[in-house]
Amino acid sequence: AAATLDKAAARRLLAAAEVPQPEFELLGPGDDPAAVVAGFGGPVVIKPTMLSAGRGVLRVDRPGDAEATVERIRGIVADARRNPETPLLVERYVDGEEVSVEGIVWGGRLEVLAIFDKPVPMNGPAFEETILVTPSRLDPEILGEVERVTAAAVAALGLTEGPIHAELRIEPQVARSAMRDQLSPESDRDHGRPMMIEIAARTIGGLCGRSLRFGLLGAPLETMVLRHALGMPKKSLRRETSAAGVAMIPIPSAGRLVSVTGVDQARKLPSVTDIEITAPLGSRVAPPPDGDRYLGFVFARGATPGEVEDDLRAALELIGVEVDRSPR
Repeated sequence: AAATLDKAAARRLLAAAEVPQPEFELLGPGDDPAAVVAGFGGPVVIKPTMLSAGRGVLRVDRPGDAEATVERIRGIVADARRNPETPLLVERYVDGEEVSVEGIVWGGRLEVLAIFDKPVPMNGPAFEETILVTPSRLDPEILGEVERVTAAAVAALGLTEGPIHAELRIEPQVARSAMRDQLSPESDRDHGRPMMIEIAARTIGGLCGRSLRFGLLGAPLETMVLRHALGMPKKSLRRETSAAGVAMIPIPSAGRLVSVTGVDQARKLPSVTDIEITAPLGSRVAPPPDGDRYLGFVFARGATPGEVEDDLRAALELIGVEVDRSPR
């Protein structure tokens, strides 16, 4: 669990177990950022090893932009009251669809509770979460590979009990023969390859867990975690049959939150079940890579993932956010 709080330590453990993940390198304070980025031969993602929620995570496409990006990230680390001289993690940028996996490790065995699609592309330069929808609409064979890679990561980190949250990208076209042995024998080699981007020994962040219900009585995610922690008998881990999703309301710019409008109209959408604004009016807000919290959440539940996604998108269109950008 401690290794999941240090992205560099987690990467080393995953590499030792040959879990599919992006190529990576540590960038120390004395290293040349441009030279390190150039060594990847393509876009990279540079991130702190200890922050979360996309804070300090930036894509770099050209070596010439690396030094300024690193300086910005170190400033964000300092603002978070962490040591800005701590080495940064540089990873090859992985293109493709992204999914989120929620699960509980029960007696050393990963029980996958839900897999969320992320239908809004997150291509950078910053990586802001928006819409999550479950069940996933990806091919079942790919989802099976996602579960296999996640279970391999759990084992590599030595996690044996408790909740996990993982994020993976489905890299298009398995082209590198050197990586083929990391796929299961039954996998369709023409399908994308799941790559482990992040894994944490906790539940999903923010209020996103409210979108999940389990068993006949619709137990929330927290109930499942508490039942495990208390050693109670394992009940059905099957998620409800309806589709569900959550949207994180984007923050348009850094500044003081003045108003949030359109919430009542958004609540009238057929699939929307609740909207909660979590950032108080008058508070300072900022989008990634500088911010460390969400403005609010829209929850939806419907017959199909497509209906849920459509209403979440419509809700975000209806909700207006005003931010005062003047200096403090």
